Amino acid sequence: MNHNQLLIEAANSVTKRQRNKPDPNNVVEALLQAEKAAKKERHSSNYEQLIGTWKLCFITGTKKTRQRAGIVLGSGRYLPSWLTIKLSYSQLNESQAQDKFTAGKVENTVQFSGLEFSLQGPVKFLSPKNILAFDFTQMKVKLFGITFYDGYIRGGKEAEAIFLQEKIAKQAFFAYFITSDRLIAARGRGGGLALWGKI
Repeated sequence: MNHNQLLIEAANSVTKRQRNKPDPNNVVEALLQAEKAAKKERHSSNYEQLIGTWKLCFITGTKKTRQRAGIVLGSGRYLPSWLTIKLSYSQLNESQAQDKFTAGKVENTVQFSGLEFSLQGPVKFLSPKNILAFDFTQMKVKLFGITFYDGYIRGGKEAEAIFLQEKIAKQAFFAYFITSDRLIAARGRGGGLALWGKI
């Protein structure tokens, strides 16, 4: 089984709630192989490929080493069935389009039991490097369908106003190495890997 097929099976096992899941160690290895292949092929994506809703299926931790190696991958794990984390990307109006990158919006929703917690904010995607920078500036909290909070957080309004002008080096970001119609995968700024399946 090649790494792409294994990753599709891993994502399907969560999005379709299948019992048989590929071994986590094999999933981590498949993610690393896919990342290596994308770099070798100089794989280039565009923001339109990310538009839609994706369910987080698999993540790796990171751990700092005492040697000069810096951050290395920890073990990988599937998200538990009682927890749903979704990532939704959408476009901005054409009037807000930029030359150097594509601007958009993101919403990250966490659901468990009767609680729904979501963070929203702006994104910008640099196509040649497949880097997507983001900032969470707004928050919504619901409990059993009742909204308890819906508004800006941490000076979110001001942060939104300067987001597109700020350097990516100062922002949170994902470096995507898989952008297909069925799954996406990226390495976060902290060094961890994540795999999402299309909903």
